[in-house]
Amino acid sequence: MPAAIDLTGSVAVVTGVCGRLGAVWVDALLGAGAEVVGLDVRDARGPDLRAVLDRHDPKRFTTLVADVTDTGSLRRALDDCLERAGEPTILINNAGVDSPPSAEGAGWRFEDIPDEVSGGVLAVNAQGTLRMCQVFGSRMVRHGGGSIVNIGSMYGGLAPDPRMYEHLPVDPPFLKPPAYGMSKAGVASLSRYLAALWGPAGVRVNTLSPGGVLGAQDPVFREKFDARVPLRRMARTEDLTGPLLFLASDLSRYVTGTELAVDGGFSCW
Repeated sequence: MPAAIDLTGSVAVVTGVCGRLGAVWVDALLGAGAEVVGLDVRDARGPDLRAVLDRHDPKRFTTLVADVTDTGSLRRALDDCLERAGEPTILINNAGVDSPPSAEGAGWRFEDIPDEVSGGVLAVNAQGTLRMCQVFGSRMVRHGGGSIVNIGSMYGGLAPDPRMYEHLPVDPPFLKPPAYGMSKAGVASLSRYLAALWGPAGVRVNTLSPGGVLGAQDPVFREKFDARVPLRRMARTEDLTGPLLFLASDLSRYVTGTELAVDGGFSCW
């Protein structure tokens, strides 16, 4: 067993690179030696991503503006990736829309959730992952192999507990969008589908499903959440990088079609 994961010579594509977890995946992949191509609908590097690039050779990182809801945009991004970095061998489907618990912003009762709200979540989280696999994943199949890691969520298999949000002073009460869990369940299903379809071509497809990740959540929510987790805490970003590198690298060369829960044991009861 190697002491460290070495992805030197690999080209890793990360969608939603300007989002909350984008910098986490980029940091891990650059640290393992990969060339990284980041895709995002925004042409802006936030402070987290800039800090990551300050720690690594920026020549091994390329940003491309692309929209996972637009197949033509993704095909142009693939052409740019091939020209600027080479054949993609790792694909991290990270782009997603989420609604963390908050006392601010619009809210709806379940029966009043607008179609466009649910549709927007599904278009990015589920259909966006499908489109990326159609464009970039199919290229990996033609090239002869690689690893795809679709970022799921524990809420793809579990229901949010409304009691976690009862303390928030909002009316109507905060609801985790139902389309979020629907989309992440679809992502895990897609991984299994493609693992069966593309296994003979040497392309592995797995889902990495984080639990709650520590951020700017209010203290009451964090206390409730921690009490629900066997390890008694939310995930820190560094808890996610080892599982990602395992699935992306040859350490998992006989692992495909699986969902790896990184949730501190939340899903065990």
